[in-house]
Amino acid sequence: MSIEADRPAPPAQAMPPAPGAPEPPKEPESPTAPAVIVRRVSPAPRDEWREILAADPFALESQSPEWAEAAVAVGRVNDVSRLYELAGGRRIVVPMLRRRPTAGRAAIDGSNLRGWGVGGMLAPGGPRPAEVRAVLADLARRTAIRQTLWPNPLEPEGWEGLAPAGAVIKPRVGHAVDLEGGFEQVWSKRAASSSRRGARHAEKEGVTIESGTAGALLGEFYGLIAQAVERWARIQHEPQRLASWRHERKDPRAKFEAIARCLGERCRIWVARVDGRPAASMMVLTGNNAYDYRAAMDEDFMKSRANDLLLRHSLEQACRDGCRYYYMGDSGQSASLAQFKERFGATPFRYDEYRFERAPLTPLENAAKGAVKRLLKFKDG
Repeated sequence: MSIEADRPAPPAQAMPPAPGAPEPPKEPESPTAPAVIVRRVSPAPRDEWREILAADPFALESQSPEWAEAAVAVGRVNDVSRLYELAGGRRIVVPMLRRRPTAGRAAIDGSNLRGWGVGGMLAPGGPRPAEVRAVLADLARRTAIRQTLWPNPLEPEGWEGLAPAGAVIKPRVGHAVDLEGGFEQVWSKRAASSSRRGARHAEKEGVTIESGTAGALLGEFYGLIAQAVERWARIQHEPQRLASWRHERKDPRAKFEAIARCLGERCRIWVARVDGRPAASMMVLTGNNAYDYRAAMDEDFMKSRANDLLLRHSLEQACRDGCRYYYMGDSGQSASLAQFKERFGATPFRYDEYRFERAPLTPLENAAKGAVKRLLKFKDG
């Protein structure tokens, strides 16, 4: 563990009050005042991290210490999370993972690394703009060849203009369902009538729904994920071997086993079946908010509308669990994916990913990926 402290100059001494005089009232800390970092600790102490996670109403479980433990358990990464203490006592946690260096590849830090979902900052009540500015500036001063910061899209304050000069900014859009008012309000008022009809159709077709926590149903879930990889390879004109290799590197079964083991009851897997066969499945992480982290379906059962019924049950469970939002993940540039999510009452959250690089890695990567895609006649989904 490393601990760094900044020691600002002490303030000028004020004259003490006269004997017997009441003490002047303390002025409340201004949320717009510049944030001054006085201490950094890495990795973030678990107890403090959990305390801050619980106090952030917009937190997702991919920002939890147990999530970092799952990533470390899979291998090839280290936990380099950072705890910041600010003048005035407020604390910020930045979950961060480091991909270990290998032959030809330098160490890279990410909050979170690719494939490990939303990272970003945690703070009681959510981070304030001045705190975001201070932490981003601190990250930009580090010497890592690359740091990526994928903020939590649910944070209420806009981060526009807070990143220091030189940051590489990538626009993103995610979708989330506001669960305020409970399930009946969400399903009857926010979800589209087509989704409600789809769920009723699935019930008439005999679709059954089952869920389990702590790794239950993992086999069926992962089977559908692997099947989806093959399907998308065909659609995108990608060689099957290449698609399988990328899948095994990004999403090996051991990864989902570690997530289920480390999160326990906070990791729920849902499976929809048609005639006893798995038709659709998803992994949902549950804490202050629900995070629909991964989902897949068997295209042979599309007419059953199993996904509609599956999401109805998952949304209802999130409401029972007291979640404020149901985050459905990043939507990229896919209009069809955005429309699917919006059928269930999700609204778009536009935000930016930040990268701090000591070399022009992003332009080089984009050029290399573009060349490979043109060679393979790759079609983005």
